[in-house]
Amino acid sequence: MTNTAEYTPPKVWTWEKGNGGQFASINRPISGSTHDKGLPVGKHPLQLYSLGTPNGQKVTIMFEELLEAGHKGAEYDAWLIKIGDGDQFGSGFVEVNPNSKIPALMDRSGPTPLRIFESGAILMHLAEKFGSAFLPTEQPMRAETLSWLFWQMGSAPFLGGGFGHFYAYAPEKIKYAIDRYAMEVKRQLDVLDRRLADNEYVAGSEYTIADIAIWPWYGGLVKGWQYGDAAQFLSTHEYTHVNRWAEQIFVRPAVTRGRKVNRTSGEPSSQLHERHNASDFENRTQDKLEGARS
Repeated sequence: MTNTAEYTPPKVWTWEKGNGGQFASINRPISGSTHDKGLPVGKHPLQLYSLGTPNGQKVTIMFEELLEAGHKGAEYDAWLIKIGDGDQFGSGFVEVNPNSKIPALMDRSGPTPLRIFESGAILMHLAEKFGSAFLPTEQPMRAETLSWLFWQMGSAPFLGGGFGHFYAYAPEKIKYAIDRYAMEVKRQLDVLDRRLADNEYVAGSEYTIADIAIWPWYGGLVKGWQYGDAAQFLSTHEYTHVNRWAEQIFVRPAVTRGRKVNRTSGEPSSQLHERHNASDFENRTQDKLEGARS
């Protein structure tokens, strides 16, 4: 890890196009659409526009858990948004999420279509829509669930945009930035580990939307799926209770399915770019589509 030359900020910051490392092509200091492009609409009332990142996985896992629990009304269409290509800046997507981030959901089940953006808001919407599924109604479990849900929403940017960016994606290795965010991520893992030492799930004895929100980020980290060798760098094996919890959730059938939806990396058998029916997991993963074309 090396330090860069000392930087003196100018009196007024100006954007240098192309500056930003791996994501320079999609980063910009303004919002709004860059091109006209409508969004596809499938046959189900629930239309998801997403990508299989940790934030995207939260919602696809939730959908699959709802279906696993017997909520037939939770059938959904999941459309792939290629953020590397700038799909999130299309006019149709910006209408659903003016912040141009995945995931974004359109709920067309009522007389007036609803847009819901921000993954935590989508999880709450779906939980309440299906009779408080995975969202306890009794206290103190409800308060714990919502507290840990919002803990994740506030904490994960330090993991992804902080540690992950400077450790894996930044064009230069900046020791101060990596040390700063590594320290914070380890603190967060310790918070989670202490909670899970005395509780099966993060909100207590029940699996909730708090687990669904936290697992793709922190479960994925301790399982070694994120940011190259970050698990080794952060010694995530030390967090024994987080590892127990991560494995417990990993083996849930709905989690296995939800991780595949809108995924574009890894083994072709683990990638289901679009999901429109339950049978797509058997018939339309990338290995099946590539085999049909060969």
